[in-house]
Amino acid sequence: MCTLHIEEETHLAVMGSRRTRTPSPMMMLMSRPHNGELTLFDISWEDVLIPHMCSLLSLKDLFNLRSCSRTALRFAEAALERRQELQLSGNNTSNIEHAFKVMARCCRRLEHLHLARCKWLTDELLLPLLNNNKQRLSAVNLNECINITALSLQPIIVQCKELRVLKLSKCQWLTTGAVDALTLHQSKLVEFDISHCGAIGERCLIIFFRKLNKLTILSLANTPSVTDQVLIQIGNYCRELEHINLIGCASISDYGVHALGVHCKRLQSLLIQRCHRITERALAPLRQQRVHIDRPRAQNVAAAYNLNDFYPSDFLIY
Repeated sequence: MCTLHIEEETHLAVMGSRRTRTPSPMMMLMSRPHNGELTLFDISWEDVLIPHMCSLLSLKDLFNLRSCSRTALRFAEAALERRQELQLSGNNTSNIEHAFKVMARCCRRLEHLHLARCKWLTDELLLPLLNNNKQRLSAVNLNECINITALSLQPIIVQCKELRVLKLSKCQWLTTGAVDALTLHQSKLVEFDISHCGAIGERCLIIFFRKLNKLTILSLANTPSVTDQVLIQIGNYCRELEHINLIGCASISDYGVHALGVHCKRLQSLLIQRCHRITERALAPLRQQRVHIDRPRAQNVAAAYNLNDFYPSDFLIY
């Protein structure tokens, strides 16, 4: 009977492992009990376990599984590598930053990233995750992330070419310079939120909205630099707009709302609470178009208006 040398056995084992999908024969051997019985990890990871089982597991489940054994650790990290969505909004549990470092190292295919209200999040933690997933990210939510800076926006702005949704509400570190950079690199956004961002200037918003002709959802609530001129630019260039939040924008008036009503034919909802300069004269035509408005209809207002009678036509050109 012919016997193989150790080198030949090693060579055959390596060649065999190249032809098999994960888990490799060595990993199967390590995960198999001494009595030779099969285990869960002997099922194909790529074809069965990760696509069909891991979709039912939460992040907490994956990390609990990860702590069970070395094979479970490799399996959990392989599942994280293929994960397409990371939902941590409002998660401020103790030691979450240590788990986030593992996710930042393992995740490679993220498309949706939700980190709103994560007070522990810093540039040092976020940048590795962004650098590993910049090619696929389409939605990023950083609302109320108060401990990061505009430095974390750099890979999002410059390298996330598939970005469609960006939420930066209550990010006081968002500056005019960052919005100018967005103007240069991001023109395909469909949803944008910069509510409560007081450091942004009117000029950069006017230029920015000239690029966003695909925008459908926009939130500018409590942003002081939003004026009638900004709304006129939105009306002129964001013709696909469906929902806009202008709550607390005290500088806007009927002129800006009229521009939205004239040009944004797909408008479905308009939020204008605490906008005291907006009257029923601008809102009545929108109500006739069945646009949802969060302010009750004013009483004793004349029904019919010809807006062109009291809006100067040249005001709508900027």
